[in-house]
Amino acid sequence: MRHGQVFTLVRLWLIIGALLWPFTARAQTTSPHALLMSLEGPLTPAMLTYLERVVAQAEDSNAPLIILQLNTPGGSIDLMEKIVSAIRNSAVPVAVYVAPRGAIAGSAGTLITLAGHVAVMAPETAIGAASPVSSEGEDLNETMEAKVKQATMALARTLAERRGPEAVRLAEETIDKARAVTANEAQAAGLIDFIANDLPDLVRQLDERTVWVQGETRTLLTSGLLVDEAPMTLIEQVLDLLADPNIVFILLSLGNLLIIIELRTPGGWVAGLVGVACLLLAFYGIGTLPVNWFGLILIVLAFGLFVAEIATPTTFGALTLAGAIALIIGALVLFNSAAPEFYQVSVPLVVVTSIIMAGLSLVVLVVALRSIRRPVITGSQVLIGQTGEMRTGDSAQVGSELWTVEPESGSLTVGDKVEVLEVKGLRLRVRKR
Repeated sequence: MRHGQVFTLVRLWLIIGALLWPFTARAQTTSPHALLMSLEGPLTPAMLTYLERVVAQAEDSNAPLIILQLNTPGGSIDLMEKIVSAIRNSAVPVAVYVAPRGAIAGSAGTLITLAGHVAVMAPETAIGAASPVSSEGEDLNETMEAKVKQATMALARTLAERRGPEAVRLAEETIDKARAVTANEAQAAGLIDFIANDLPDLVRQLDERTVWVQGETRTLLTSGLLVDEAPMTLIEQVLDLLADPNIVFILLSLGNLLIIIELRTPGGWVAGLVGVACLLLAFYGIGTLPVNWFGLILIVLAFGLFVAEIATPTTFGALTLAGAIALIIGALVLFNSAAPEFYQVSVPLVVVTSIIMAGLSLVVLVVALRSIRRPVITGSQVLIGQTGEMRTGDSAQVGSELWTVEPESGSLTVGDKVEVLEVKGLRLRVRKR
């Protein structure tokens, strides 16, 4: 074959490859991959939004599997029920994987694990202690507790009945007796399907496993399946962060502090704008957390006292002290009196923040007191009694300024020395010395 013919064939193959490349690339990009998502920490509304988005993404891309890695101490019943519903209504099988080692599917996490089309745990993990918690985090009265517990146990039975009577009994005990078990104990009772050491081991053991999805059986084919991570979006991460009571308290304190600064030194806009933004974020977080509203009233009262101290510095710190005490009590009542332990604000953080707020208020107070005691150096009161010299028939120089003057009696000539008796708007009433 001649050199020219070889060159022609190479060009032909390159042209054919260029024409076929978009189709092969599209085939590669649309090949089904499993989606991996992670729920870490107490349940938040942002987690529900995250789960619903990933389920929709998996359904749109025809993904064969969603792997939900779970590590949570729990959350409210309302939020748990919505997450369970999102999993059970997914057209894509969801494998709930309690991991990594040391993780827990506590409280509401127990039912979320049971809701998975496949329930898996890593070694050295735990599940259970699913006692009901209201959406406000408060203790339920006896009648309400019985109703909520029975409803939660019924849901647990519904989710566990396909796993056998021993699994149903254990699921009920996690709610009725707040029982918690290890991964090995859960597997022995049939509460979970198997134990997986890590993600590759999970994918390997899922291969050719039959699951029940939306009323029909489906066989998982996971051999060689690629797993793509589906992380939270930035907005979801921010909203999830705002469900942390410590973050909410810091934003609440910072927002009020910046508003106080804006009120004390008006004319700018940065402090006020940032302060309002912090307060809006804080109120969003409060709306997602179990709170005692009496605590919020105390916090508002505390910052009101700080503002009052600045406006009336003659109280000499009494309002600041009262504000600091109200802030500490309000913050502790706001979260810690109503919420489970994992929703509570750090006591040292509350105390330190309150001390800082009180200290800044005292600094402003000291500055205000000094300004009161400092002699007046500007204004009409300063001009009275000063002397000047006539420059024209009706104007005199007093200090470094030229003023229009009117004599107390008689007339004045250029060069006369005069004394200021009264300030009348932009004119000075003077007498000859």
